[in-house]
Amino acid sequence: MEMEVNMGNVLGLVFANMHDMTLGDLTKNRTMGSVLFGGRYRLIDFPVSNMVNSGISEVGVITKSNYQSLLDHLGAAREWDLARKKGGLFILPPFGNVESTLYRGRIEALYGAMSFLKASRAKYVVLSDCDVVTNIDYKPIVQQHIDTGADITAVVHTGVYTSDEIKTSTVFNVREDKSVSSALIMPELSGTCTVSLNMFVMSMDFLLDMVNDSIARGNVSFERNILQAKCGELKIMTYEYDGYFSKLNSVGSYFKANQDLIDPENARKLFMDKRSIYTKVSDNAPVKYDLNCKVKSSLIADGCIIEGEVENSVLFRGVKVGKGAKVRNCILMQGTVVGNNAELNYLITDKNVNISENHAVSSSPNYPMYVAKGASV
Repeated sequence: MEMEVNMGNVLGLVFANMHDMTLGDLTKNRTMGSVLFGGRYRLIDFPVSNMVNSGISEVGVITKSNYQSLLDHLGAAREWDLARKKGGLFILPPFGNVESTLYRGRIEALYGAMSFLKASRAKYVVLSDCDVVTNIDYKPIVQQHIDTGADITAVVHTGVYTSDEIKTSTVFNVREDKSVSSALIMPELSGTCTVSLNMFVMSMDFLLDMVNDSIARGNVSFERNILQAKCGELKIMTYEYDGYFSKLNSVGSYFKANQDLIDPENARKLFMDKRSIYTKVSDNAPVKYDLNCKVKSSLIADGCIIEGEVENSVLFRGVKVGKGAKVRNCILMQGTVVGNNAELNYLITDKNVNISENHAVSSSPNYPMYVAKGASV
């Protein structure tokens, strides 16, 4: 093994809305990065925290549209220790270049951030999307990238997948030496596959050349025009990741990923002592439990008031559950108010939803019902 990799030479890039279409109504008015998750987090917290914990001190967040809530959330980035004179956190809006338009693919997104990339002194770049919730250390991945002399290193997971999970993914065929022999994009497959987790490492020089060359040829898709088309000429290596993660590619998978965290073992794998997931701090009072309430296997964030029954649910900050109300298998985002004697089952409510008294709303585990922000039911 060569000398320890210097993570100060690495730039982090997070794509805040690469997969907005997959989460349906959840991303109608917000970018994927600002979707709420796990009681008090947003999806952007995971890649940014992973980068900071791996020793990366310069992070760019590439946005596209609907990024107001993301700006509010990230603020001056103090919570991630990225409020600094050198490096720090940069929000990169879509029109970074005079001639750049609203991007259609990852390469155009990078082209829009060209002046930022050129100004960075980093030698390597770690790219990540917001569709994988995990706690990952990028250091060994950058180290492997340098040791193998790869052009691109892709973080992958080999496992058994359903066709629904694969049809939104990039699947690699991998040789014994971990190099990629071919790439399939959104294939109709199921079974054991090596699936991309949409995290990549490359050198800054390679990245800049790739973007300039692709734009000159009118290519916009990193997956199709690079990973798939240039598989033969580039050295694309895989890094097999076997840690805990959830890949979000539908409202159903989002629901399940939240539910999985109710199991303390999963929560421990995601929220580790030494590698915290940071988020915007909001100073709420602790949860207030009424004497007659019943709460069972649920995640409940601070600021909630519980007077009824809650079971197998995730409640974000400031949720109120009225007397006699029954909340089962639900994800209630912040500010949701459940009226007295209401009954909810398999429901996702967005922020500030009002459920009237004595109402019963129920749907199925596979297709949980979604109630839009600010709605009254």
